[in-house]
Amino acid sequence: MKKPVLVVTSHFVKSVETRINNEYEVRRKGDGASFTREELLTAADGADAILITPFDRLDADFFRRVSPSVKVISTYSVGVDQIDMRAAAERNIAIGYTPAEVTDATADIAMLLLLGASRRAFEAQDLVRTGEWTVPRAAALLGWQVTGKTLGILGMGRIGQAVAKRARAFGMKIHYSNPHPLPAEEADDAVFHADPLELLGVSHFFSLNAPETEKTHHFLNARTIALLPQGAIVVNTARGGLVVDEDLIAALKSGHLAAAGLDVFEGEPKLNPGYVELKNVFLLPHIGTATVESRTNMGMVALDNIDAVLNDRPAPSLAKV
Repeated sequence: MKKPVLVVTSHFVKSVETRINNEYEVRRKGDGASFTREELLTAADGADAILITPFDRLDADFFRRVSPSVKVISTYSVGVDQIDMRAAAERNIAIGYTPAEVTDATADIAMLLLLGASRRAFEAQDLVRTGEWTVPRAAALLGWQVTGKTLGILGMGRIGQAVAKRARAFGMKIHYSNPHPLPAEEADDAVFHADPLELLGVSHFFSLNAPETEKTHHFLNARTIALLPQGAIVVNTARGGLVVDEDLIAALKSGHLAAAGLDVFEGEPKLNPGYVELKNVFLLPHIGTATVESRTNMGMVALDNIDAVLNDRPAPSLAKV
């Protein structure tokens, strides 16, 4: 029996790679590099499906030109903001994604960023690694406790709720803003703010967990940052496009914000060099889902989506326009 042709734009954990090689006729770049736009379109000619990552941006022009043989594209990510969903629907191409498989790993990283930023972990580790640790210098690294502080969460979906659960264990008070309030059994003691601007005003810590949309793009800018309390700390594990980098950097330099913890950046893997110059920013290279368990589950669900569509079965997670 002939195997379906699958275009793969990246490499994955061993068990996922084994399944890909066993079940599909695979097309990918032999040197491990990413496809250019034209290379991806060429590779997709006559293919049945494409497996992509968040770094592969598929716009309307891509869908106008992609081979009519392609029935499904599955992204190895919780979001689909890199895909023009309307253009995909017009071509009747199903879009799979992996929303449930990233929750715990990403929420863990949000807490790592929150604690790393609040306790000045980068500065402290730098003292140890450079051999400059002395008692007077270490004693000067005073951070801020999270216990009893208010954590404002923008976007109370799966990940936002998982962050809230972890933060409660640290004694934090939870406030959130969402398009709609959560049911009482899911909200627990969290306080809902219909207006996200009101949420900013009460947030000693502010966690971005919303998808990037027209409404949330560059949500955190000079105007909104000014609404945060003096000395607030910002954490972002959602999308870099939610933040105006220059405005956040200016607030960190001025002292209006005490610190920030960032795992995502606009234009990544490149990032604004201003972040690197600041010691009060705890930086990670988009590793929110980077656990063996999460990456394995993501890959398997992404392939399940492809298998289901190609075999006319209900798929576990298809995105909708």
